[in-house]
Amino acid sequence: MDPLKTRLKCMQWLINDIKNALAQLGRWQTWLVIGLISLFALLAYLISGFAFKTDAILMSLRHTAGACREMTNGIIIFMFCGMIFFLFTCLLTLGEFQQYFQFKQRSAHHQARRALIGGIRWAICAVALAVGSLIFFNSYCR
Repeated sequence: MDPLKTRLKCMQWLINDIKNALAQLGRWQTWLVIGLISLFALLAYLISGFAFKTDAILMSLRHTAGACREMTNGIIIFMFCGMIFFLFTCLLTLGEFQQYFQFKQRSAHHQARRALIGGIRWAICAVALAVGSLIFFNSYCR
């Protein structure tokens, strides 16, 4: 058996997977999910920038240039829980949109509509949590 043919045969699955992945980029659903993930990542990045300015350890080591008031334990716990809920709502949004795509493929219009409405609601909740955190940090820090 020719070793070159064996190598090509073994690598064919990888080439097919790459072709399938590139073909997925032509679908609007892929770009919607990429956009949602990018939006959530951008919001998380903006929030973390403010959060690092308020970190007491970084402030004591003088590694941050932020001029933020010190937070009490209640505010820290509230913000920590808020970020956990932000993560959960982001995951729920992506899950609902995934269900919408699956129901749409199966022509289950009623379930697809409910999944789309649920996905939009969870996306609004996630963005509202992030914007609320940004407003809080913006008013808390100079």
